[in-house]
Amino acid sequence: MLHLRMITPSDRTDAVLELIGKTVGTTHLVVLTGAARDPAGDIVTCDVAREAGDELLHGLRELGIDKDGSIAVENIDLSLSRRADQAEEEAPGEAADAVIWEQLAGATQEESTLTITYAALMIVATMIAACGVALDNAILIVGAMAVGPEFGPLAGVSIGLVQRTPRLAGRSLVALLVGFAAAIVATTVFSLVMDALGQFHPGMLDRPRPNTGFIYQPDPFSFIVALLAGVAGVLSLTSAKAGTLVGVAISVTTVPAGANAALALSYGEFSQMWGSAEQLLLNLGGIILAGVLTLIGWKLLWRTQQGRMIRPPGAPRLPKPEQP
Repeated sequence: MLHLRMITPSDRTDAVLELIGKTVGTTHLVVLTGAARDPAGDIVTCDVAREAGDELLHGLRELGIDKDGSIAVENIDLSLSRRADQAEEEAPGEAADAVIWEQLAGATQEESTLTITYAALMIVATMIAACGVALDNAILIVGAMAVGPEFGPLAGVSIGLVQRTPRLAGRSLVALLVGFAAAIVATTVFSLVMDALGQFHPGMLDRPRPNTGFIYQPDPFSFIVALLAGVAGVLSLTSAKAGTLVGVAISVTTVPAGANAALALSYGEFSQMWGSAEQLLLNLGGIILAGVLTLIGWKLLWRTQQGRMIRPPGAPRLPKPEQP
């Protein structure tokens, strides 16, 4: 269940109540007339089944509540209410499969913004991956993949393209490109320093590397894995039960490919550098493509449910469950 708290202009409160009343899966309606001061208006709260949440939010935005008032949405972790159980039963579909598009965009808002923290995580992750490449250590490579925050901007680009919000897509793309550029430059300097300290040497790149050699040798499986990772990442964002961004990019070689490119650049190994760059671009493109296609498919799927989210005039709610 979702809990909605709205500040509505007084002249639109009746329209909001009518919208809530005809939306399936709503309950626990509360109206505080004239209680809001900034902005002035009425306070309306209700609970809604997650499956019907996106439809209700869309209707509220059409009424301009987000512009002239406010809409706050919270997840309800526990609701001990027979009316809430009835509302969830009334709403079609499963809560875990429901997509709240506004919530989806908000989930990637912070993750897809170029910040000092984001850039620092990208640089640290790429440096860890550079150590993994030099030592041919798979554990360090996996650790770098988990630390890297690049899936946030990747998801932001996909959501921006599907929702036709150029600002989100553009901001995410800038964060992605600048973050990788800064990480590669910093890791190149890091590699030179490690070489001066005697910790890295050119032989580390030239020797057989069974655990990390794939990083600069792209093949069709690179793109296939990127597609699968993109699907998994988007599903983790849209599902109410899955994790969000933690560990999503473990299966792909974005950060490690950037690290190998930086390490190869520091030693003038341009063939490895270009191979790593190709691997990086292949994975980024595959993740974005898979994200866009998954979101489009999810959007089309839930569009078939839209007509079932509105209660016909005069239609009663589901009967209350019988006493055990």
